[in-house]
Amino acid sequence: MSLSFLLPMNDSISETDAYINWLPSSILQQHELPFRFTFPFYYRPHPLSIYAAEEVMSLLERSNFQHNFGLDPNKKGLVIGKMFGILLIKSQNGKIGYLKAFSGKLANSNIHEGFVPPIFDMLQSNGFYIQGEKELIQLNHAIVALEESERYKELQRKLSEVEVEKTNDIQNFRTLMAKNKADRKRQREEAILHLSTTEYEQLQAQLIQQSHYDQYLLKQKRVFWQLQIDETEKKLEEELEKINELKEQRKQKSNALQQRLFSQYNFLNKSGERKNVKEIFENILSGNPPSGAGECATPKLLQYAFLHELEPLAMAEFWWGASPISEIRKHRQFYPACRGKCEPILQHMLKGIELDPNPMQEVRAIESDLEILLEDEHIIVINKPTEMLSVPGKTPQISVLDILKKRYPFATGPLLVHRLDMSTSGILLAAKTKEAHQNLQAQFIKKTVLKKYTALLEGLLKMDSGEINLPLRVDLENRPHQLVCFEYGKPAKTLWKKLKEVNHKTRVEMIPVTGRTHQLRVHAAHSLGLNMPIFGDDLYGHIANRLHLHANSLTFKHPITKQITTIECPAPF
Repeated sequence: MSLSFLLPMNDSISETDAYINWLPSSILQQHELPFRFTFPFYYRPHPLSIYAAEEVMSLLERSNFQHNFGLDPNKKGLVIGKMFGILLIKSQNGKIGYLKAFSGKLANSNIHEGFVPPIFDMLQSNGFYIQGEKELIQLNHAIVALEESERYKELQRKLSEVEVEKTNDIQNFRTLMAKNKADRKRQREEAILHLSTTEYEQLQAQLIQQSHYDQYLLKQKRVFWQLQIDETEKKLEEELEKINELKEQRKQKSNALQQRLFSQYNFLNKSGERKNVKEIFENILSGNPPSGAGECATPKLLQYAFLHELEPLAMAEFWWGASPISEIRKHRQFYPACRGKCEPILQHMLKGIELDPNPMQEVRAIESDLEILLEDEHIIVINKPTEMLSVPGKTPQISVLDILKKRYPFATGPLLVHRLDMSTSGILLAAKTKEAHQNLQAQFIKKTVLKKYTALLEGLLKMDSGEINLPLRVDLENRPHQLVCFEYGKPAKTLWKKLKEVNHKTRVEMIPVTGRTHQLRVHAAHSLGLNMPIFGDDLYGHIANRLHLHANSLTFKHPITKQITTIECPAPF
């Protein structure tokens, strides 16, 4: 790879640069250099990247950072695992080495010996960001002081009490009015029997006057209580106005601070083109960069390389420490760069650099002659191969639905009744008629269809069976990954049982009671689930020849014959 650097540099890299770790010739002789730069969002680490990462892991094992990765049960402090990255580089004189970085901050600092510096150090004690944060903290304290003040609380209590008193008083008076009305009715009924017409008319006039007086009193009560409420609300609004003024100040200061911070993150590419984070994200979603954009390891590494005329050859990122509760992160495991924060940034930074192909955009040569497990004039049951889409997606790859549409051009319904993830193989149900499709889809909605999957897990399970209940939602910053989220996630339930152990792996049967995206994959890999990824899971585990997850059994009621039908298709692994 040849990079043309157009940056005006004052300092060239030295052989003793503190941030570069030069690779020994003995290692370089064992491996060819990367032909293209790593595609950051789906990759197998290059052998030299693995070597560099293992050196960094060894360093982390020996280091005594004042940071709790969650690996030492005796260490105090909040447990925060961390993503680390390495960048394989070539100097202008042809020497090969690597840079290392961490995402975000480490031990409450952006600066650590041997790790490349951040693109902008927002944690400088005398910097504008820390000073601005202090001002925001002071405003927060002032807002809390007003909200917690005795006067504000007393006004809130008084308003609540007055509203209750108003409701009770008016309700009691309405009860009295109903009683008075009943009394007037009784008087009329008795009077009409023994009073003269003139006397009855006089009584009727008196009763009408009493009714009008009751209505008048009710109106007066409403006016009285509304005046009480208005007076209390006015005093409360005066306090709220003070609070809202401070909140508006806080909002304006926070926005100004954020915009100034955005302007400090200027990302380079090999041509010397600079773009700040605001410019990079201006045409994406709301135009506001996500929190922490530019703080990930790979942008830091590329920035340092471009600043010092180093040629990027390959990258890799790995997780160090305990997994967060929401995401799935395994200690020492390699992961792609995050899409939400890093993809727009890296598209700019890697402009003009030849990358490995994106495997998700490759047209896969898949045999279009699907295996049919069962077919009649109403339904089709298919054995979907792994890495075939159920329905058309963003890639040019052929899907099951594409094949079915060509094979059954006169089908009256939408054909596929449900879907399988692209990487999952196994039983897929389709309907040839609209009526059959509606019937089968209703069975799925009512959860009367029994689906069983076979999975091979990366390790040995101690328990024999169980139930997993972990709610799921999409990771908005890293699609298509799913997160465990107890606040906003949709309920997800999986039943499982161990079948047998094979070569230090466990074969299990999994039954999804619900059908959330990636449900079985997340429930297997998550620390609160089986804590063991499915073998070959490229999103939540390790890449292998395939995802070892197969839909092996499907039980449903035939839409026409109404017979209970079970289709089985053994896993091919």
